[in-house]
Amino acid sequence: MEQLQLEASPDPGELTLAEIRALLEGGAQVGESFLARLRADPRKTATRLAVEYERRERKRLREEERLKGLKVKERRLLEAGYALIAGVDEAGRGPLAGPVVAAAVILSPRSLIPGIDDSKKLTASRRKVLHRRIVRTAVAVGLGVVSPEEIDRMGIAVATRQSMLRAVEDLRVQPEYVLIDGLKLSELDLPATGVPQGDRRCYSIAAASIVAKVSRDRLLARLDNIYPQYGFEANKGYGTPEHLRAVEKHGYSPVHRNTFCFHDKDQLRLRM
Repeated sequence: MEQLQLEASPDPGELTLAEIRALLEGGAQVGESFLARLRADPRKTATRLAVEYERRERKRLREEERLKGLKVKERRLLEAGYALIAGVDEAGRGPLAGPVVAAAVILSPRSLIPGIDDSKKLTASRRKVLHRRIVRTAVAVGLGVVSPEEIDRMGIAVATRQSMLRAVEDLRVQPEYVLIDGLKLSELDLPATGVPQGDRRCYSIAAASIVAKVSRDRLLARLDNIYPQYGFEANKGYGTPEHLRAVEKHGYSPVHRNTFCFHDKDQLRLRM
């Protein structure tokens, strides 16, 4: 969220409206004296540009404060000497089909990406935009995938932990400290802390929640091409009424989790 600082504010009266717009919308921060002169400018469009700029600045500052609040744990760890901090979260614990996917994300200590939040609070399109920004700017990103067959064999609790361990192991840079959504991974041979509701309370875990969700959604879209009758791209493997009707009609696919599914049609109708 870095802003360009002007060394000296120009006189808005000497600028065309196009130049003023380019200045205010180009990421530069202007001083109060410039804005005061702009608000007094006899050109109505110039006054409107000043109002719009001030509204954007207020929104930017609120978002910056929110993100700083999300980074409290990371800031304390930095003060304690940990520079490479990984956030870890998973997606896909509850669906009837598809893998559970975890992500581990190490962000720069200076990272402040507008919009990062618990993935469940974001629209699909917003998650995709943030996913690109996170992956492009992160120090490292790791993914851990546990298949439906492994989930049936391990149980979902163990499978979730395994996906997180695999995500950390997949990082090309080893973290110095790991922040995990909700869990304390005793199997992890690194300093780590489980953070209750970490995806909404911790910046790096929120980033990991976005990466995990988008990555899993992409896997389900691929499975939809293989098994189009189940609508995996739309339902993401969750037990929606449409999904359950498809199961009743077509039976279970190889990517359904047997331990999550109803094998008796009467039970299936009851669920529907």
